Amino acid sequence: MLTYQAFYQHELRKLIVGEVERLKENLSTGMSAPDFSTYKHHVGIIDGLRRALELMEEAESVANGAERG
Repeated sequence: MLTYQAFYQHELRKLIVGEVERLKENLSTGMSAPDFSTYKHHVGIIDGLRRALELMEEAESVANGAERG
């Protein structure tokens, strides 16, 4: 049985990964980015979400006793 925290973390990770995939799909069709500034904005969102996943993994490692670095 998952604890609430583990369940929350799992679901959040799924939502973030799903959103990254959705944004990538939209960018690949070219319909969501009519100009370069909009394209850069969407790429920045994807980058930020990926960074959030990295920070979640780092926080999990720290919580499990690894040193931060």
